[in-house]
Amino acid sequence: MAEPGTIYFYAQTDPYAEFSNFAPYGVEMEGVYWRTVEHYFQAMKFHDADYRERIRSASKPKDAKSLGMTRAIPLRPDWEEVKDEIMYAAVSRKFRTHAEPRALLFSTGDARIVENAPMDYYWGGGQDGTGLNRLGEILMRVRAELRGM
Repeated sequence: MAEPGTIYFYAQTDPYAEFSNFAPYGVEMEGVYWRTVEHYFQAMKFHDADYRERIRSASKPKDAKSLGMTRAIPLRPDWEEVKDEIMYAAVSRKFRTHAEPRALLFSTGDARIVENAPMDYYWGGGQDGTGLNRLGEILMRVRAELRGM
């Protein structure tokens, strides 16, 4: 259920596709370059350095996500406690590093931003808009912080 004045993004063909973690804007985190925020985020689920590198080396963000969805490799035990801050750090770095998505983010004014992910009720709005929209919340936080610079 769409809200008037709300910015929705999800697919790579959407007008705000640059907001997606799959968008081709690399980030350097802890001295290592990641092709996308998705690559970094998925790799951070694991303490296993070799598996992290396998995710980092994935050619596409959807491949990085698939690798990150495995449970054959144990998730780091603190994942639920740290995942929001890891996402925030990577998203913030992306918009601080790249002028094009930053300009698009600023162009949204004070509009609410929602990841229109029908199957994701944590990071997105879910199918019916009742999701937590944590990624949208992070984007709005980053937008406010960058405006203050």
